[in-house]
Amino acid sequence: MSDLVQAEEVWHDWIVDACGQVDIDPASVDVGGIHDLTRVIAHEFERPMAPVGAFILGMAIGRHPDADRAALHDAIERTITERVSEHG
Repeated sequence: MSDLVQAEEVWHDWIVDACGQVDIDPASVDVGGIHDLTRVIAHEFERPMAPVGAFILGMAIGRHPDADRAALHDAIERTITERVSEHG
């Protein structure tokens, strides 16, 4: 079992509670996708920007609820890979 899967099991109740407090469906929280995005930002760009990237993704999903979430994730991630290739 991966660390992320173990963490998700341990934190599941917290995710449910936090979502309940802000009227969000816990099933809509893509823990793996969020971790993937923040990992890329932290390791390929700047660690302090990882939670900011997750926030931007959340805002994008909130603003465009019918959008393909993977496409939104990829669009944000592309800004990192493009920046690295331009400045690398």
